[in-house]
Amino acid sequence: MTQAIAAPFSTVESQPWHEIQAMQIQRLQTQLTYLLAHSAFYQHKLVDAGITKGGVRSLADLQHIPFTTKQELRDSLKAAPLLGLHRAAPEADIVQVQASSGTTGSPAYVGLTREDRDHWTEMTARGLYACGIRPRDRVLHAFSMSKGFVGGVPIYQGVTQIGAVDLPIGADGGVDRLLVAARDARPRCIVGTPNFLLYMASVAPELIGRRATDIGVKRLVVGGEPGGGIPAIRQGLEEHWGAICCEVMGGTDLGCVYWAEADDQRGMYFVAPDFILAELIDPETAEPIEWKEGATGELVYSSLQRQASPVLRFRSGDHVTVTAMGGPGGRTTPAIRCFGRTDDMLIVRGVNLFPSAVQDVVSSMKPTVGGVMRVLADFEGHTTQRNLQLLVERAAGAAASDDAATALNVEARVRNALAVKAEVRMVRHGFFDAPGAQKVALTLRKVPDFNA
Repeated sequence: MTQAIAAPFSTVESQPWHEIQAMQIQRLQTQLTYLLAHSAFYQHKLVDAGITKGGVRSLADLQHIPFTTKQELRDSLKAAPLLGLHRAAPEADIVQVQASSGTTGSPAYVGLTREDRDHWTEMTARGLYACGIRPRDRVLHAFSMSKGFVGGVPIYQGVTQIGAVDLPIGADGGVDRLLVAARDARPRCIVGTPNFLLYMASVAPELIGRRATDIGVKRLVVGGEPGGGIPAIRQGLEEHWGAICCEVMGGTDLGCVYWAEADDQRGMYFVAPDFILAELIDPETAEPIEWKEGATGELVYSSLQRQASPVLRFRSGDHVTVTAMGGPGGRTTPAIRCFGRTDDMLIVRGVNLFPSAVQDVVSSMKPTVGGVMRVLADFEGHTTQRNLQLLVERAAGAAASDDAATALNVEARVRNALAVKAEVRMVRHGFFDAPGAQKVALTLRKVPDFNA
């Protein structure tokens, strides 16, 4: 008997695409009027560009609005702590503040009014529902619950909006506590970063005396770092847990989750077209790219109903491929896979390279190697004339005497797949820290202590 395909959480996800775009322009006009009245940052930015109330009447008119960059938002936050010059709601109206991971210094803070919070919760619920979380499900929370990260409280809010039960242990609680909770509660779903969930499964027999496949998990919802869209890592997750793996994507500046995978697993569908306008542009020329299957570009976002910390034509740095236009349950929105970020991209002897692409190659070579790798980029900036420097963990039980042959094998696979010459150094199995509450960084900027 064929299982019925569930309709999306919200009817907006299945509205005709042209109707969605018309609605987005109407809401963008309202948002522009709001920004001109309430945001010092965007008042200057829009006036300098000659944009006035009612100045955007079509998607083509968007091109007249200047981009907002991450650096501009950092400067705005520095100029007017805590929420920056782009804050557009009175502080008295702000009921929640979230923070980025702060990998380049102080965290970037975003504020939410009560209405903003409701919209974030709705978006997140739509995404988690697309991934298969249902009312009354027990959901083990394995994202970090600390530091204001969006994978913490906002995920909890989205889970409960669906009507599911969140078990808020968090990655910060430790892998042992999470696995004990999994053994005791037998959750139908687990949410967390892909590398951490893989690690949890690998140590389950040692810590709770049973394999992860024996716990009864049916759905894994992963995000926050590369991995969920890498075939070898996804396969490993599904095999180790005996569960279907679905990926989500969001960002602190706009919301917790606004892209999410559905049962067809073709990519992550856009679940928030009434709250966010998403554009696709050429990352080199900044020219717009039409939404259609097979298109590749960088995502640009504009808030549509945001009060406290709105952004307008924000360059996300996320590089994606459009994998579908519409899908299960009558969805009409695009689906994507993210293959890298501008901030992570390296130029190795003239070749643009994302560390996640290298991870994909190395992961596919298991069990010849352990599957864990780091790109060593111990140079200034993002460009080098040296060969790609790559550190790869041995497979469990592999002998050091096999390192030379294994390294040559990895170098050949990287060269054939990515058209770049690599120099591989093998390191012991378990050399890199086990995944935990922090995101896994695939790039090292300093040479590690190989004797550690």
